[in-house]
Amino acid sequence: MQGMKVVSNLVMFIALLLSNQIFAEDSAETDTPTKNTILPTDFELMAESPSADSKISLDNSIVNGDPNKGKKIASKVCAGCHNADGNSIIPSNPILAGQHPEYITKQLLNFKSQDNKPAERKNPVMAAMVAPLSAEDMKNIGAYYAQQEPTPGAAKDKELAEQGEKIYRGGNIESGLPACSGCHSPNGSGIPPHYPRLAGQHAVYTATQLRAFRTEQRANDTNNVMREIVSRMSEKEMEAVAEFIRGLN
Repeated sequence: MQGMKVVSNLVMFIALLLSNQIFAEDSAETDTPTKNTILPTDFELMAESPSADSKISLDNSIVNGDPNKGKKIASKVCAGCHNADGNSIIPSNPILAGQHPEYITKQLLNFKSQDNKPAERKNPVMAAMVAPLSAEDMKNIGAYYAQQEPTPGAAKDKELAEQGEKIYRGGNIESGLPACSGCHSPNGSGIPPHYPRLAGQHAVYTATQLRAFRTEQRANDTNNVMREIVSRMSEKEMEAVAEFIRGLN
């Protein structure tokens, strides 16, 4: 475990240096952060490899769900909180439209208690929702929402969003915080299967999840990647990044 943490910290440090070097080069050309920054593939080194005891298989069995079957389930089980097309209008409930199918499937599986063991991701409401669902049902739901078109979002606080963009694209070298774009991509589309789409997500939901990772109320990130990252973020930085993500399309 100690060796894994050392390697994780080393990789994040390398990623941080690379992200800030690129961000500095972009800033030298213009006073405002560019929205077309292409980050090096070195960030892929931070990809979350599934833990040995994980029952989640990130292979084609998850990707190839049946969206038609998923639509029928979603209309009955999910639509009340996330809308029928996955474009939730409730800030505390995540937008699912356009999300990677394997990520949705993994989260649904994590909400469910298995083999008399506590759920990996604790949420009483979601635990009740997934209780009657099979792994196949979850796979189909993921396939359905992945095909839905997400509604573009818009930042409400321009100044805060601008602060968030600097962090999202360049990180914070002083605190050792790597750029969010390294794993979630410059346009927020994410990198499947490990890193979810963030673009247009509700700021309230995003900030809530960042806080949950920091307090370890949420701990289903493989190899502690998100918990390690948010430990280097201030409350203001989390709010700023969440606001920027809201308007990222």
